[in-house]
Amino acid sequence: MNNTLKKNPHLAHLLEINLAMLFISTSGVLGRYVQLPVIVTICIRALLACGLLYLYCRYKKVSFYIDVKDRMLIGISGVFLCIHWVTYFYALQLSNVAIGMLSLFTYPVITAFLEPFVLKTKFQKMHIVLALLVLLGIYFLAPNLDMENDYTKAIGFGIISAIFYALRNLLLKKKGGAYNGSSLMFYQVAVTGVLLIPTLFFIELDLVVEQWMPLLALALLTTAIGHTLFLKSFKNFSITSVSILGSIQPIYGIILGVLFLSEIPTWRTVVGGLLILSSVLIESIRSFKKK
Repeated sequence: MNNTLKKNPHLAHLLEINLAMLFISTSGVLGRYVQLPVIVTICIRALLACGLLYLYCRYKKVSFYIDVKDRMLIGISGVFLCIHWVTYFYALQLSNVAIGMLSLFTYPVITAFLEPFVLKTKFQKMHIVLALLVLLGIYFLAPNLDMENDYTKAIGFGIISAIFYALRNLLLKKKGGAYNGSSLMFYQVAVTGVLLIPTLFFIELDLVVEQWMPLLALALLTTAIGHTLFLKSFKNFSITSVSILGSIQPIYGIILGVLFLSEIPTWRTVVGGLLILSSVLIESIRSFKKK
């Protein structure tokens, strides 16, 4: 197997990004499994990930230096990451892995809509068609439009999470090449941890200790290892290719939800998910052809 991977580095890179997607997709199962208030879970996840990323950067001799003019932007991106994580976990708690992950995966099309406003690029009419496709997908995900329904609330939280994730990615788009991805992630999780650390004063320590294994897994597997491998894949694939390959993430998440939580998606969830992921694939392929 090792010889095959050495002779075919492209295959090795494909396996690497799929492994990254698998690790990141554990957020769904772990987010449902941890029995703590969402804000407390995110705070501990961020603080643990911050420590792990710090040790990794020190080991790899990665510079922590950030230019003064970029510090505010990276700080704001950390706030957006915090909101993204909190709302995403609320979506998971109110529904299931499939609904939570698929509603979050509206972010690529939301990114396409926001990019002209944030980065001053040209607006494309095709994005309206893709947005309608996403809205149709959301229609199938939602059992009804009753705001008292937990699944409807979950989809709302998932879309809010997607908006802030898109904004965070757009803010960092121009700075991503200037700094190491692990050091950028370190500062963002540090901001998240600092913002939410007051919540630890309102939770009993015994409850946190009881949940230490899934919390550590969330920080290590999902955040530190998953995102490090994901950022590493940028060196081997174009951003468009990463977007296309990344579409498998919700599929991994749903499979893990079936295996570990016995959450079987309904036919409406499957149809809605296919419509949302189709919009992601169409936009990714369009971008690839233009390049």
